[in-house]
Amino acid sequence: MAKVPLTLAIGEYDHVRDLFDRTVPVAGVELNVLRLPVEEMFYRFLLGGEFDVSEVSFAKIVALAAQDDTRFVPLPVFPSRVFRHSSIYVRADSGISRPEQLAGKRVGVPEWAQTAAIYSRGLLAHEYGVDLASVHWHQAGVNEPGRHEKVPLELPPGFRLTAVADRSLSDMLLAGDLDAVLSARPPAPITVGDPRVRRLFADYRDVELAYLRKTGIFPIMHVVAIRREIYERDRWLAMNLFKAFDQARMRSLARAADLTASFFPLPWVADELRRARELLGADPWPYGIEANRTTLDAFLRYAFEQGVCRRLLTAEALFPPEMQSTFRI
Repeated sequence: MAKVPLTLAIGEYDHVRDLFDRTVPVAGVELNVLRLPVEEMFYRFLLGGEFDVSEVSFAKIVALAAQDDTRFVPLPVFPSRVFRHSSIYVRADSGISRPEQLAGKRVGVPEWAQTAAIYSRGLLAHEYGVDLASVHWHQAGVNEPGRHEKVPLELPPGFRLTAVADRSLSDMLLAGDLDAVLSARPPAPITVGDPRVRRLFADYRDVELAYLRKTGIFPIMHVVAIRREIYERDRWLAMNLFKAFDQARMRSLARAADLTASFFPLPWVADELRRARELLGADPWPYGIEANRTTLDAFLRYAFEQGVCRRLLTAEALFPPEMQSTFRI
């Protein structure tokens, strides 16, 4: 039987590298892997469906699903996960030292439906009691003007969101027209060491560890999705792709745990993995639904509360039936 040719677009992560060189094959598939920048990959996949399978923004996938846009079938494969307390930036002279003080302020986001911003707003509301409707939100490119929303929004009553086409969030923050910015990509002043801008949480790692212990949420940024027509033509592809991604991930963790050699250009990698397992369990970067139930449920609730999703989704409704099993693959 001839193999099914598939093109996969994905970032250059160690936990997928064994798919690149076919050390881990996808059963029944002739895989062509493209390693692309995140923004380009998402744009080309969501706008034109240029790839058969692609890494994609979790926020965009849930927003489309809630609008009954069925062009894409997400798999519970999570190549990118990042805690987002570190993604809240304020003016150094703003007097803002606690997240509760963002209530009533002017806060910028690169897109309302950016995954990182959804998590940041979610923790502000649920962990610190910030009324999101009290904030005057501004949407613009982080370091360059001209960015716009990629999906339609239905903001809750009372929310204020102003799109700014001719200025960047960095410029507005430096000019004093914004008090804070929520962004996955740091504002330019942070990257060049400009003392006028700082992170709200200087000790963000300690804060994020406390958040993980309290909530059990390990934020998921990206998922892997298949174009609907590919999935419907060969439904078995969903499970075969999942198994290959899972095997590649486990091989990456094995490399990180190796005490006899250094596979990553960092010291103490094996020790960091040991510490992660103490916090998150034996499998600190799981795929699948059940192992990620707490995070999935929280994100879907945040996306609905913030008007990114028009209706409240469940993980069972989001992912295909082949992914519903709770057994360990």
